[in-house]
Amino acid sequence: MVTRLLFLLCLACSLNAFSQDIKSDTTELSELRQYPQKKSLSVRRPFLQLQPIQIPESELNLKVNYWRNWVSFGINMNQASFSDNWSGGGITSLAVGTSFNYKTDYTKGDKSYVSEVILQYGKIKNKGQLQRKTNDRLYWDNKVALKLSKSWNFFGSINFESQFDRGFAYSTITEDDVKREKATTISRFMSPGYLTESLGLEFRPSRFYSLRIGTGTARQTFVLDKNIYKNSSKNYGVDTGKVIRNELAFQLVSNFEKEVMPNLVVKSVYTMFANYEKLGNIDQRLDLTMIAKVNRFINVTVAAVVLYDDDASNKIQASQTISLGILYKFPY
Repeated sequence: MVTRLLFLLCLACSLNAFSQDIKSDTTELSELRQYPQKKSLSVRRPFLQLQPIQIPESELNLKVNYWRNWVSFGINMNQASFSDNWSGGGITSLAVGTSFNYKTDYTKGDKSYVSEVILQYGKIKNKGQLQRKTNDRLYWDNKVALKLSKSWNFFGSINFESQFDRGFAYSTITEDDVKREKATTISRFMSPGYLTESLGLEFRPSRFYSLRIGTGTARQTFVLDKNIYKNSSKNYGVDTGKVIRNELAFQLVSNFEKEVMPNLVVKSVYTMFANYEKLGNIDQRLDLTMIAKVNRFINVTVAAVVLYDDDASNKIQASQTISLGILYKFPY
């Protein structure tokens, strides 16, 4: 028993001495450790010296596109339906209108070329009535210009205008005690049709407004249907039995197109045509369009046309439409 106690005591003393040796060794190692000083190595910022290199244009293989294009397409539809016993009164109707606009612009240095195509067509059908047109226009304008100064250009232009479909005057006749509508043709494609050539100066103080002053303007009026005079006494200024009339005139064409506020675009075109032979009767036309965007595709369009042409009527003519529809523009 005594022997065991002595053995355990010796073992405890040996372990104690061993642990003190480990601690002393660890302390000596810690004192020998060396740590690098902060920012001991200096770092220099790189210095790059750029020098231009001359590369011949023939090796760049660059292509410059001087053309700009805009396309827009719209369709509008209006529909109303009433039962036969609708006490408030009303008539079932369906109206559809379409429009297409294409414009291209080529500008290089002091020279430019602009071409614009406007196509519009619409119809309405009321229950119990014949179909009627709400819009019908075919217009193509081309202009070349040479820049003279910051705001003035010398220009030459040619444009064509007519319609797609026949136009009618409606009247009511009675046959066998039954009233019905009668449609009489008063216009059709190229009856009338207008071809106008003009030379002069263009004033363009900003990108959204321009004024053409055509001191030398010639216009040909076509009425290819020789029977139109039977229903339209003036025959659009063309002598009976002939299909063309030539005029020389002074012309003004004013264009304004601008986004006057967010999502509201206003466009107006005013045209004045003064025949040198009869300056007392000046043909005038004003096209005014306002387009309010609801979103990228939906829009509300208000369009109005006011014109005076004594070769068609002695009174001022006017039309106005309000429509909700789809309008797609590229580029948007």
